[in-house]
Amino acid sequence: MIFHCFPQQSGSTKMAEQKTFIIQNRERIQAVENTFGHTGKMLQKPGRILVGEGCLLKLCRRGPKPKAFFLFNDMLVYGSIMVPGRWNSNQKIIPLEDVQLENLEDGMAMPNQWLIRTPRKSFYVSAASPEEKNEWIVHIEQYKSLLVQAKGLPTDNAEGNFAAAWIPDMASAICMRCSQRFNVANRRHHCRRCGYIVCRACSKSRALLPNISSRPVRICRACVSSVHEGKEQGHKRAKGKHWKKNSMDDTETVPEFETSSDEEICEQGYQVATKWFKSPEDEDYSPYCYLKPEHMNPPDSGLST
Repeated sequence: MIFHCFPQQSGSTKMAEQKTFIIQNRERIQAVENTFGHTGKMLQKPGRILVGEGCLLKLCRRGPKPKAFFLFNDMLVYGSIMVPGRWNSNQKIIPLEDVQLENLEDGMAMPNQWLIRTPRKSFYVSAASPEEKNEWIVHIEQYKSLLVQAKGLPTDNAEGNFAAAWIPDMASAICMRCSQRFNVANRRHHCRRCGYIVCRACSKSRALLPNISSRPVRICRACVSSVHEGKEQGHKRAKGKHWKKNSMDDTETVPEFETSSDEEICEQGYQVATKWFKSPEDEDYSPYCYLKPEHMNPPDSGLST
């Protein structure tokens, strides 16, 4: 890792640096917006800072796929790489306060991996090196902590509020519930509650998992009993509290079925260095921080080192 640090300077110089940083930060965020085109959401917002960006491997249901990741001081954005550095698609935005990280040991197909858990979706990612992995984890945890403190939110989330990470298709040739072998006629499906790979016969049921979807989603037969037990306990607690007529018990029921989710877009493999951007307010301020030693020269930022 190489830092390009500024020497200690006077107050007027510090103000000039801050103004320059604000302009550069706005340009960086605009550049990220441009890569997603009209399909992405507007990312410019007062007080929002682009902390870092880079390419990580995300474990999708068909195997590891390269994704472009962008860490802001209030959210994590990622998308599918169409043209490296110029065109991304399928933009996903995760509020940083919803993120929980779990450090993992290296896997055969995913070295330097860790788990990103959120209420709606959880998934495995891996970096190009242990150092890059550590930098991503440290930066995400740091800015999540600052955001949670600023908003006065609880520092932890209940275990049951996170979605299960899907087991990739290649991990099993048989249903993980009935052991029937998969083939052209017997396709793989995923239980949204436990993440297991199951056949159609073992995943006919649907259940409402509010943290994942507003519509009922596919669950396996092993999760049906757990969901039903949770509902029964909920009804007992509700009766004990003498809820009013406009309570959740009296709301309209949700339709029973939902179509399966679409496959994720597959891309060819690309790998680029992760870039970190720091504010002049930060200790050891550096306009650029590269995680690969071969990237000795930063892009021309208009700043003197």
